[in-house]
Amino acid sequence: MKRKRILMGLVAIVGLLVIFFGLFFIIGRFTLKSGAAKFAFGDKIGVVEIRGVITQSAGIIETLHQYEKDQGVKAILLRIDSPGGGVGPSQEIHREVMKIKPKKKVVVSMGSVAASGGYYIAAASDRIVANPGTITGSIGVLMEFTNIEELFKKIGIKGVVLKSGEHKDIGSPLREMSPEEKKLIQSVIDNVHQQFVEAVAEGRKLDHAKVAQIADGRILTGEQAKQLGLVDELGNLQDAIDVAAKLAGIEGKPVILYPKKRLSLLELLVEGMTEAVLKAIIEKGFRFDYRLHP
Repeated sequence: MKRKRILMGLVAIVGLLVIFFGLFFIIGRFTLKSGAAKFAFGDKIGVVEIRGVITQSAGIIETLHQYEKDQGVKAILLRIDSPGGGVGPSQEIHREVMKIKPKKKVVVSMGSVAASGGYYIAAASDRIVANPGTITGSIGVLMEFTNIEELFKKIGIKGVVLKSGEHKDIGSPLREMSPEEKKLIQSVIDNVHQQFVEAVAEGRKLDHAKVAQIADGRILTGEQAKQLGLVDELGNLQDAIDVAAKLAGIEGKPVILYPKKRLSLLELLVEGMTEAVLKAIIEKGFRFDYRLHP
């Protein structure tokens, strides 16, 4: 009986050790995979990924702040693979990059596409590296409206709008926009477009008139953008890392630090649902876009 108890105790201890080391191994692998090399020795380059349509800025800005505070991070690399997105989020990220630049070098690596709002953000960096075939440029502003008035007439539905001012329902899908309203919207678009041109001229140290000349929404390859002064060098992600290391004065091979991935399934589900809801609201409401139009 005594031997049986001892044997059961040993089995329990071995089981606990297996679970402990198993969890340790899994957490260790995830930590390395997520790039959480925070405690790694050597100078680091922090990577911030900007992917897909830009609808929010909070997560990207949070990561920028983390790297800004980390004394081991000597440079920040923005990996942009985005057709752009909302004016507000693009401008917020651009502004944070401008604030960080005096403290740490910021280099952009363009993926397959870094256009419109994606380029707006890139223009704030110290150096831009693009692939020869990267789709970039598309400097312009887009605002879309849908008019379903004729459809409603065909199916016998009439929309009724009560408003406090003449232009309160401007852009309503229930009626045609008046020439005066089109003029008002165009003036706002022109103003936001001018902000884009100024940001590019300032960030790239280019003549305002030169930027205005190519800021007609045209898309460019990375090679064409380099010829126009919108891109500094042609190369891939590794080339951009090398550029960042050189600008920051890093000797030897730098540690590449990626933002931590979230483990919580609930967080991932909530984040996905929130993004879907935001996109649905944006598509049905007003929004100015620094976005490449398909």
